[in-house]
Amino acid sequence: MLVKRKKYTVEFKEEAAKLVLERGYTHAQAAENLGVSTTNISRWVIAHQEQPGGSRKQKAVSVEQAELEVLRKENKRLKLEREILKKAAAFFASEAQ
Repeated sequence: MLVKRKKYTVEFKEEAAKLVLERGYTHAQAAENLGVSTTNISRWVIAHQEQPGGSRKQKAVSVEQAELEVLRKENKRLKLEREILKKAAAFFASEAQ
């Protein structure tokens, strides 16, 4: 006997995840209200959090990580410039003698 799997729309999954994340439902409460398994709810919540713009906490981490990456690049550039200036100062100091 074939068992057909139910297919849920992306919008349905997002709304189910929002019930847990924004309205404070537990996974079990949301699953019972929507007539789906708690496993589905858990997967949809995780997927919603991982997608860009999924949750406020995820956005904050992304912004901090982007800023950290920019600062690391700038730090690397400044170190290179400092090394170049050290070598140039040593070169000109040796020529002055």
